[in-house]
Amino acid sequence: MKLEVCVTTPEGACAAAEGGAGRVELCSALGEGGVTPSWGLMRQVRQVPGLRMHVLIRPRGGDFVYSRAEVECMIDDIKAAAECGADGVVTGALLPTGDIDMDVCRRLVEAAAGMSVTFHRAFDLCRDPFKALDDIMALGCDRLLTSGCASSALAGSGLIADLRIRAAGRLTLLPGGGVNPGNAAEIMLLTGCRELHASARSSLASVMTYRRDGVAMGAPGSDEYCRLETSAEIVRGIVKAMNDNVV
Repeated sequence: MKLEVCVTTPEGACAAAEGGAGRVELCSALGEGGVTPSWGLMRQVRQVPGLRMHVLIRPRGGDFVYSRAEVECMIDDIKAAAECGADGVVTGALLPTGDIDMDVCRRLVEAAAGMSVTFHRAFDLCRDPFKALDDIMALGCDRLLTSGCASSALAGSGLIADLRIRAAGRLTLLPGGGVNPGNAAEIMLLTGCRELHASARSSLASVMTYRRDGVAMGAPGSDEYCRLETSAEIVRGIVKAMNDNVV
């Protein structure tokens, strides 16, 4: 059993390790669905013992159709992740038709030589999931992170199970999306997968004692004095659910 936890801070990585996760997906701006973390963040998280570190390579939020300049940025970010000691990268790109952009993805995989490559949830926006799976395997990716093209991994568990059977061990299916201690075991049972991906976050209040009302740095009405952070307790609960239901 292996749990991958999506983290955005060094503290989050420490919480993931404390809770028993074996791997983190490091990113920033989860409100945007995640983008590439900074060089400094990669360096700090790499120092957390007992964790494999996979780095999200995504230059912006929004769709997964990238310009030439964005692709060059992604290649440079892959090189930076390697320099920071990343064990793997998490990336992907689509064509406007909803198919895998094989030319771009081939360049990304080649840039990541020596590291594990996970194709991320761009897959969940693809036109034909079985064709996309075949393309991703042809690229040589090691893992596919997916909610089964649904709102959550639980809702998409049927498709994930079918994808796992079609993959036949040629890559690892990694269910992600809404995974929590209450459904982790069920998702594993329904999909037959041995790895899960979760954010495992809870609300964390700011330590600021002085607070100015009516000023938001993000979306109007957002709360600058509360944020979501990885919870060691939630991680521990998911890991326990996974291990307690090993067949």
